[in-house]
Amino acid sequence: MSGFDYVSAAKRVLATEVQALQHLERYFDAQFEAVCDAILHHQGKVIVMGMGKSGHIGKKIAATLASTGTSAFFVHPGEAAHGDLGMIEARDLVIAISNSGESYEIISLFPVFKRLGVTTVSMTGKPESSMARLSDFHLQITVPKEACPLGLAPTSSSTATLVMGDALAIALLEARGFGEEDFALSHPGGALGRKLLLKLSDIMHTGNALPVVGPQTLVRDALLEISDKGLGMTTIVDHNMTLLGIFTDGDLRRILDKRVDIHDTTIGEVMTLNPTTAAPNMLAAEGLNLMQSKNINGLVLLDDSKVVGALNMHDLLKAGVM
Repeated sequence: MSGFDYVSAAKRVLATEVQALQHLERYFDAQFEAVCDAILHHQGKVIVMGMGKSGHIGKKIAATLASTGTSAFFVHPGEAAHGDLGMIEARDLVIAISNSGESYEIISLFPVFKRLGVTTVSMTGKPESSMARLSDFHLQITVPKEACPLGLAPTSSSTATLVMGDALAIALLEARGFGEEDFALSHPGGALGRKLLLKLSDIMHTGNALPVVGPQTLVRDALLEISDKGLGMTTIVDHNMTLLGIFTDGDLRRILDKRVDIHDTTIGEVMTLNPTTAAPNMLAAEGLNLMQSKNINGLVLLDDSKVVGALNMHDLLKAGVM
């Protein structure tokens, strides 16, 4: 151990950055509202730009906007000057980030923005800076001081920039009425996407994998169907695949307790009538809630009273719904 008080240094950083964020509140003003309105009613994309640390923050802001309903992506100013400006169209809106507001790489692009008629928003700590004066809108991110004791490394200012970007994204999210299902559409690979987009039809067993027997099937033969299909149950249907009842592992235990002869008894005599069922287009998350509320392990899926599929808790687990 060096003897240096790392914890005290960390706490100073935290205190400085908290102060910076408290200072930021004053900049959620009429200009902030105007920028939100401009983005909300814009027909094109939002292009975020920034150099150095501002660029890193800009990438995160663009990603947050994109995942919350605002079509956005990041373009590096250096790359923009060498061909990537072709990505930008007149109907787009540019958010240019620079704490000093004097980033040459971005300022050199403004003549092109003006020629194209692109709406520009600068996000700087200097309202009198070149970028602020050249832009259609300006979002101020001035902080009392950096957490870096040298006042050189972007620390408090980059944190304030990030929060300003988050504030924009979430304000727009709420203005759009962007909900969980919208979020899931842009996150189909995530847990929320699976819960909100996956339907029972996506995971149900069908065709030859579906356990099905007729009412005259002997219990012993029905048990072979249950074992073969591996769902812990079988459906009992008529010749039109209309559901008559189900028989589960639990039902087997109950009839054995009653000393029912499985070799002479038909499944129609011991099946469970009026079981819990669901429609194939039900969301998997809703199916899970239904099964948990009914304390059942399997679910039969019907389309116009006809059996079209079945599943159990293990299927929901494998699908990542649980």
